[in-house]
Amino acid sequence: MNKQDAQAKNQVWEWAKAILFAAVIFFVLRSFIASPSIVDGYSMEPRLYTGERVMVNKLLYQFTEPKRGEIIIFQSKRGPDYIKRVIALPGEKVRVEGDQVYINGKLFDEPYLKEAIEQANKAGTPYNFIDFAEQTVPENTLFVMGDNRSKSEDSRDPSVGFVSYDEIVGRAELVFWPLQDIELIK
Repeated sequence: MNKQDAQAKNQVWEWAKAILFAAVIFFVLRSFIASPSIVDGYSMEPRLYTGERVMVNKLLYQFTEPKRGEIIIFQSKRGPDYIKRVIALPGEKVRVEGDQVYINGKLFDEPYLKEAIEQANKAGTPYNFIDFAEQTVPENTLFVMGDNRSKSEDSRDPSVGFVSYDEIVGRAELVFWPLQDIELIK
């Protein structure tokens, strides 16, 4: 083997190692730290729209528990993952009456829905048509709802129910597609 062949072989080997290293890093990042998810459906409007892509922080809940108001992705029992907002935490009593959500008997303020509720009320209809009788959220579970209350399969629906911590994929952190809509999710 001449010197030129040896250099070419060495360069191919270096490229192969770099590509393999990048693939391993990508796999680790996607599996354990962050991954993309596609919003499918209308349940999170007006905050998230169908077709938007969000970055999911998969590592966060290894160190802390979900907080009220966060938007989480969790495994569905019958298809693609769901994306919903955390409303009530373990041990809390929650009920939904029309556009009002009560946690431990106190009205829960949802500023992210204020405009949508006002528009529905101006049109002479409630924003939410799906009530939920008061229940206590079991330990290690969450009560979640979509922001588009009347068009959301969420914890009010027995087929979804309370979301176990084991079902949580992560927290939605960032809308990254379409490009004109890039923003952090607050």
